[in-house]
Amino acid sequence: MTSWRRDEADRLRAVPLESVLHLCGAQPDRQDRRKWHTAAGVLSVTGAKFNNWSRGIGGGGAIDLVIHLKNLGFGEALAWLATRFSISLQPSPMTASSPTPLRLPATDPGKLGRVKQYLIDQRAISAALIDSLVHSGSLYADGRANAVFLLLGKENAPVGAELRGTTPHRWRGMAPGSRKNDGFFSVPPDSMSAIVLCESAIDAISCSLLHPHHRCISTSGARPDPPWLLPILARGHQIYCGFDADPTGDQMARQMISLHPAIKRLRPSLHDWNDVLRSRS
Repeated sequence: MTSWRRDEADRLRAVPLESVLHLCGAQPDRQDRRKWHTAAGVLSVTGAKFNNWSRGIGGGGAIDLVIHLKNLGFGEALAWLATRFSISLQPSPMTASSPTPLRLPATDPGKLGRVKQYLIDQRAISAALIDSLVHSGSLYADGRANAVFLLLGKENAPVGAELRGTTPHRWRGMAPGSRKNDGFFSVPPDSMSAIVLCESAIDAISCSLLHPHHRCISTSGARPDPPWLLPILARGHQIYCGFDADPTGDQMARQMISLHPAIKRLRPSLHDWNDVLRSRS
């Protein structure tokens, strides 16, 4: 186990954010040069500071930015930067920061009614499908009345969760320690049918109601090449990229299709699949 010296970390932290954004496939906004369209959403960049307003997350320096965009731990972000910017690191024999353990929120059956009401009334999702997801264990309510959508990995073991606030204080995020490179949320959990990749669990659920003969998977953000995608492609499934109809979704879809030409674009007619579902309710 190793950790990095402070002076080496400071050198990596000082890498220009614009350079990191380019390497991560981000695209500068055409009207506002301080804005960047990324797989994690639209960021505003001022010097060494960045903010993701849609997620309420910000930070300072290249290390924080890589952690945010690549979902890496501190040590992994250092190694990623060092490799790409040819900065030599000399690890010292100290205890490294280990990956954050997965901490799924505890279930609170008393809050399930609130979560169901939100998904039915405000998201136009059918009660029957919600009950099916709850029965399967892939959806539950936590003590803050968040909707918790489980990400499942090998042997259907939980590897993370998408969280969606259902109270007047709306927010979205991931359970601490979520490893979205190791698994995903899916409706239905498994199927031999064609697959649509969506940006969130709610979009995947909405898309499954609009395309009932397809399996809909959340990539937990507009990510063009999650590690679990290639094994699914190898099974011969027809896969569609159903990312949002916005600059970030379109750019990430183009990157995905350039990496995997067998994938086709399935663009929602409105901003996202839940918008389409609600427009038809």
